[in-house]
Amino acid sequence: MSLSLAGVTKTVGGQDHIRDVSVTLQRGSLNVLLGPTLSGKTSLMRLMAGLDRPTHGRIEVDGRNVIGLPLQKRNVAMVYQQFINYPSLSVFENIASPLRVAGVPRGEIQQRVAEAAKLLRLDGLLDRTPLQLSGGQQQRTALARALVKRAELVLLDEPLANLDYKLREELREELPRIFADTGAILVYATTEPAEALLLGGNTGVMHEGRMTQFGPTLEVYRRPADRATATVFSDPPMNFVTVLKEGATLRLSTGQRLDCSGHLQRLKDGPVELGFRPNHLSLRPGAPALSRIRARVAVVELSGSESFVHLQHGDDAWVALAHGIHNPPSGSEIDVFLDTARTFAFGEAGELRSAPEEA
Repeated sequence: MSLSLAGVTKTVGGQDHIRDVSVTLQRGSLNVLLGPTLSGKTSLMRLMAGLDRPTHGRIEVDGRNVIGLPLQKRNVAMVYQQFINYPSLSVFENIASPLRVAGVPRGEIQQRVAEAAKLLRLDGLLDRTPLQLSGGQQQRTALARALVKRAELVLLDEPLANLDYKLREELREELPRIFADTGAILVYATTEPAEALLLGGNTGVMHEGRMTQFGPTLEVYRRPADRATATVFSDPPMNFVTVLKEGATLRLSTGQRLDCSGHLQRLKDGPVELGFRPNHLSLRPGAPALSRIRARVAVVELSGSESFVHLQHGDDAWVALAHGIHNPPSGSEIDVFLDTARTFAFGEAGELRSAPEEA
């Protein structure tokens, strides 16, 4: 099975919720939709599922237009962040419900439910009702119901957001393998760049209803097509600064000059916007190649193992991500260090002009 969207747009109340999305997903593939809240991930998944009709464009399965095809005739399973279970039914019956609707024989229902329950650690809870379960157990029940259906298209809309950390980490590893064994197209929506990287597969970056880039996850991370993609695929968001390239140097708005190194040397002279991820802005000198920049501390967030130091450099707000505890006083000026060879270069329209050779 292949799923293709061509020029798909969804307009509601005069506003485009989805704008001109074209993408093809292949059988057995894992596809991540990455974007902030309200970027269009759920709207796009509802169009894929057939729950909504596009205003413009085509949606095809194996070359056949499926717009208007009733949901009952589509082999689709969808799991939302807010789990949906039948409160009066046992866990067993919740999981088995799509199989009973499909008329699957009783023995096969028993087998499929038992397998899914074991994979999702629900085998000791099958006689309980959802109200007797924790939130994480209820979400796993919804996931098991999607699994037993053996759908050709499985849509998971932030399905692990309500689970505890340990179980979330385990299921991140297991879910791709579980659904890959079925040969289904798996679409997984998340707001977290780290989750996209952990899942692998392909990633489609969503920004204001547009899919700004789609491709192998590491390729999209290492070579974001534009400024919007780079911002979304960074947590915290990517830092930016406009410089003037003049031969072997980069001049900041403050007049300070930085060494122009690595891939940036191949750029033509003139203005360019540099982007760099917070983990590439260091609080310590490190290697001699690092350029020293003076910035003012706005606020510091401590997570225990890491420190997020928010900085102000002229009109630009930056974040430096440092390992360990660093707590410079708010309002103080400190030196930060940047390897310009690790920065991305963007043009006036936000397009990627050059990327680090080893991002």
